[in-house]
Amino acid sequence: MPTATGAYEIHSEARGPHWIAWVSRDGSGKPERSVVLVAETRELAEERARRWAEQTSY
Repeated sequence: MPTATGAYEIHSEARGPHWIAWVSRDGSGKPERSVVLVAETRELAEERARRWAEQTSY
């Protein structure tokens, strides 16, 4: 389920034994710059995506 934060949305889903998260900015739900972040938990994956989005804000 996407989580809106400012001008972007964080998406996440389970993939096997880990979670992936990505940022979309145009409402399409597709990963911004094709970047997908991997982590052990949903919370950690979403936090990594949030940090990535904040660092790449323009």
